[in-house]
Amino acid sequence: MHLPRAFVVAILLLALPCREMAGRGQQKTLLLMWWNVENLFDTRDDPNTEDDEFTPAGRLHWTEKKLLLKRIRIAAVLGGVSLDRRFGSYPDLIAFAESENRQVFAGTIASAGLGAYRIAYHESPDPRGIDIGLAWNPATVSFTGSRAYRVSLPDHHRTRDVIVAGFLASGHPFSVVLNHWPSRSFDRAWSEPKRLAAAAVTRHVVDSLRTRDANAAIVVMGDFNDQPENRSLREVLGSSFDRKEVRAHGGRMLYNCWNEVRAGGSYAYHGQWERIDQVLVSSALLGNRNLHLGPKSFTTFSFPHMFAIPGKKLYTTFEKGRYVGGYSDHLPLLLKIGLSEE
Repeated sequence: MHLPRAFVVAILLLALPCREMAGRGQQKTLLLMWWNVENLFDTRDDPNTEDDEFTPAGRLHWTEKKLLLKRIRIAAVLGGVSLDRRFGSYPDLIAFAESENRQVFAGTIASAGLGAYRIAYHESPDPRGIDIGLAWNPATVSFTGSRAYRVSLPDHHRTRDVIVAGFLASGHPFSVVLNHWPSRSFDRAWSEPKRLAAAAVTRHVVDSLRTRDANAAIVVMGDFNDQPENRSLREVLGSSFDRKEVRAHGGRMLYNCWNEVRAGGSYAYHGQWERIDQVLVSSALLGNRNLHLGPKSFTTFSFPHMFAIPGKKLYTTFEKGRYVGGYSDHLPLLLKIGLSEE
């Protein structure tokens, strides 16, 4: 269902604190969003996936009304970004984890008033049918193609693909590599090899991009279900908080943008914030080149209504298997990239 823009604006005015309206300033920038939106399902039963609980007759009683509210929540967050004086517009590129299919993803983007955005969508082999959806504003970026890379797990179970997509911004090429790695279900010894396998695929994608262009501008985003200090990020992917180290050893290292934020995280587990959603960039984005990160380029995004307990507990869609009607169990991440007009 498409929501009239006036209705979306009214919801935003109710949900958001008053903010001074402002643009992005004199320098041209590119704004990227990553967000695990938590169970964005349609209401139909797909016989090829384990989505039965997300139907009106299923365990979670997932109805069109609940889907509509989910879309209103997402529209409020996207609109909130556009009203925030740090950004002053909608993201140029939007990536969602936990989308069931292209139709529900495209409908959600359109219902937020972004029907002009283009979409790239690859159906993954995940048993529940959840994928990564990617949308972009064709007025600000040009799409050059995308590809899905299959992740082979040690136990031969199925998981989400790693997605790579290419773009041009002001004529300058860049790539995004999108990830939703296997969860931490059960114990670490059982689940960590799965994330190490996913990390190896992502590393292969990054290396392939750099083989074609040693100075490739690459943004790696995702819900990694591991934190920056874990082996999958630190050893396999080459995550580092040290800009100088990444610039000196750019072939193997990626700069982890959580270094730009001194506290907090994107996901709260047992009252503790975790940084399992991450954005990493190649060394090419750390210099004064055509595409570059400036100060305060990375942040989480939130407003008070997204919390059940301010600063401590998110207002989620589900809590312990019970529908509560909130936004998501993750906060979105935003990355602002400076663009040279040269």
